[in-house]
Amino acid sequence: MHVLVTGGAGFIGSHTVDALLAKGHRVRVLDALLPPVHLRETLPEYLPKRDVEFVWGDVRQRGPWERALEGVDAVFHLAAYQDYLPDFSTFFHTNTVSTAHLYEIVVEKRIPVRKIIVASSQAVYGEGRYVCTHESRSPVRPPGARRGEYPALRDDGQLRNGVWDIRCPGCGMPMEAQWTDERVVNPHNQYAISKLTQELIALNLGRRYGIPTVCLRYSIIQGARQSFRNAYSGVLRIFTQRLLNGKAPICYEDGGQLRDYLSVHDAVRANLLVLEDSRADFQVFNVGGDRRISVLEYARLVARRAGVDIEPQVPGLYRFGDTRHIFSDVTRLKALGWQPRVGLEDVVDEYIAWALPQPGFRDYSDEADARMAASGAVRRTAPPPGPPRAEGVSRAVL
Repeated sequence: MHVLVTGGAGFIGSHTVDALLAKGHRVRVLDALLPPVHLRETLPEYLPKRDVEFVWGDVRQRGPWERALEGVDAVFHLAAYQDYLPDFSTFFHTNTVSTAHLYEIVVEKRIPVRKIIVASSQAVYGEGRYVCTHESRSPVRPPGARRGEYPALRDDGQLRNGVWDIRCPGCGMPMEAQWTDERVVNPHNQYAISKLTQELIALNLGRRYGIPTVCLRYSIIQGARQSFRNAYSGVLRIFTQRLLNGKAPICYEDGGQLRDYLSVHDAVRANLLVLEDSRADFQVFNVGGDRRISVLEYARLVARRAGVDIEPQVPGLYRFGDTRHIFSDVTRLKALGWQPRVGLEDVVDEYIAWALPQPGFRDYSDEADARMAASGAVRRTAPPPGPPRAEGVSRAVL
């Protein structure tokens, strides 16, 4: 097949390109090579330039799509904007409008595309599924609580006071996070909302016009080629940069947030599976690690694998709009024959071995955190009550 990969010069995209070439497919890449993922408008050295047709262009514009879609049989739409900054329109122009352009051109020009795979995100769940395990303490239970609830965004007042857990609306006790399947979505931030609208466009227009479409909700993908400079994504990148520069990893909240991390190689195997398997058509699948670990535990794991004896710090910072816990149930994708194969330690080892010799490898975390703090994306918990402040002395709160 002749396959188009948008964002093919990026992290997941470039690994997908490698796998498609290994399978004998012809590959075209559409990418604008924009910062912070790319340092300058030049192709990264890991992209096999002689084997790939490259189309420079921005997915927010119709023209590059028209050039890139000519003669292709399948599309991986992986180009995306992912950050925590409040430039809301950028999320929707890059993630949502680009997807509308894709289907608009395929339909208008009657391009016989056999499959479109759209990269979505675990973020569409917000907090995911929770249950209360304290039923005996709660004489009044809200309807449906036993089956599971999908809590709303934690408000800033709660977070400023350092109250991290999701509380049961019936008994007020902390609820227990559960593995979250594909049935219920509850996006909490601009990135998540843009990804859900992207799914709605893809699946509904795909069904309407008979274009086989699959949406993949990736968990936290880790591995080589992840940009050093993105302020939002890449906890492995951030922890590695700090540890190998003699600094402690910084964990938001109390570090107890539960997540599932996945190797990029396992994510790419999922990509190729749904490309080739018609049973996946017009469906949404979680692509996750099938294991959960706290952020604090993960920081310690990275330190061990890096051979650095530095304990993570928990300074009372938080990202407003973050979820407390989220880990994805991958039962549906397993039913097609997929399962994660790469262990967390192997993911960390591969990333460290790749990152260290890179010429651009250094610690970008302090400037990234300062940028997010200045925008209000990263905030600090309120200090405990104390004696009155001296006249004229201000107390800054991120």
